[in-house]
Amino acid sequence: MSNVQVAVVTGSNKGIGLAIVRALCKQFPGDVYLTSRDPSNGQAAVAQLQQEGLRPLFHQLDIDDLQSIRALRDFLKEKYGGLNVLVNNAGIAFKVNDTTPFATQAEVTLKTNFFGTKNVCTELLPLMKPYGRVVNVSSMVSSSALGKCSQELQQKFRSDTITEDELVQLMNKFVEDTKKNVHQKEGWPNTAYGVSKIGVTVLSRIQARLLNEQRKGDHILLNACCPGWVRTDMAGPNATKSPDEGAETPVYLALLPSNADAPHGQFVSEKTVKPW
Repeated sequence: MSNVQVAVVTGSNKGIGLAIVRALCKQFPGDVYLTSRDPSNGQAAVAQLQQEGLRPLFHQLDIDDLQSIRALRDFLKEKYGGLNVLVNNAGIAFKVNDTTPFATQAEVTLKTNFFGTKNVCTELLPLMKPYGRVVNVSSMVSSSALGKCSQELQQKFRSDTITEDELVQLMNKFVEDTKKNVHQKEGWPNTAYGVSKIGVTVLSRIQARLLNEQRKGDHILLNACCPGWVRTDMAGPNATKSPDEGAETPVYLALLPSNADAPHGQFVSEKTVKPW
């Protein structure tokens, strides 16, 4: 089976993730896996796409659960001998008027959006085949949140030498600072979602650098992107883009041609590299 190409989209039973799977089913020359935490939601989404004449496959994945990530890893290794395209789309956001205490929102949001995404990368990036493509779905909110950080934090998050361990320490510090109610005094913005997506964007920059150092000849391209403001459960009905429109930039990055050597390690919006 290992000569069949394979793409995986995390958190893809609805919204932008589902739209990315739809587009990949039409354009990617291999098997496309729709994943979701809840198998029944995932199977329903697969059935929906099958009615459109598409042929996605399903695999359960809860990015908050390391065993679930490793089960997918072992499946991909055994069945395909690796992975060609990984789109890290799974994420959560509290509604603006949610009354959950901010410290709880911070812990829960970072657990999924940053630490869950990081764990998927830790387990699946070693499986990436030459000319593989990795897309970490971030948000323009990561940029605006970065601008609201203290100068000291901005310097750290923009550093070309920050390590994954240092980034993890900063993300943990944000959660701890919210618990002590000192996060704004410590230079953090008042947005858990924004900080979680700063983490995703910076993680992408670090991972791309490591790929350059460790696997330069494999031509793997890894980027973070913003899909835009999309009408989903998360963003609400007033957003400007449909899910299919929101999928355009992630899909563009997932299908960069094999002779492309850029973008890599960038933050991309509307198919354009944005300054970080």
